[in-house]
Amino acid sequence: MKASTSKKKITIGAVIREPASSLKEDMSGWRTFRPVIDQKLCQKCGMCWLHCPDAAIFKDEKGNFKINYKHCKGDGICAEECPFKAIKMIEEKK
Repeated sequence: MKASTSKKKITIGAVIREPASSLKEDMSGWRTFRPVIDQKLCQKCGMCWLHCPDAAIFKDEKGNFKINYKHCKGDGICAEECPFKAIKMIEEKK
C-alpha cells in the first residue's frame, strides 16, 4: 500500500483571521449574566470600552457608554475593570 502524499491544510486554533469579527455575530446566546451600567456612577473613563474583547461597548451621542447586547457574551471583564464599580453583572433572563 502506497502512502498518501497529498497535503491537507490544518487551521491553527485560537487565531483571529479578521479584526472585529465578533461584530458580525450574535453572541448573546453565550451569556448567563449581562453587564448593566449605572450611568450615575459612571465617570466616562472608558476602561470598560478599552478592555471589552468583543467591541460590545460604545459611546452614544451624549457621551454615555452603552452596551450592544447582541455582541456581548457576558464575560464580566468590563465590570471587573471599572474603577468606579458602575457596572454590575445581573443574571440573564431567558
